[in-house]
Amino acid sequence: MPLMKITGPGLVAIACSVALLWACILGERIVLRRAYSERAAVMRSVAHDRGARHAQPALAPRLLPRLPRHFVAG
Repeated sequence: MPLMKITGPGLVAIACSVALLWACILGERIVLRRAYSERAAVMRSVAHDRGARHAQPALAPRLLPRLPRHFVAG
């Protein structure tokens, strides 16, 4: 024998609370997934920008030719 009965409005309130809880949980997962993908995109962009900033020489360095030394006896 139950001490108290759950009324119709009480069941509706419980159902609405549970639905709101699940909506919050699913919404949080969606927000986190979007944040992770944006973070990955930013990290790729930063890595790409760092690679583009390295200065590269216009030409490869070359050795100067050795000139023969002239000695004058004197």
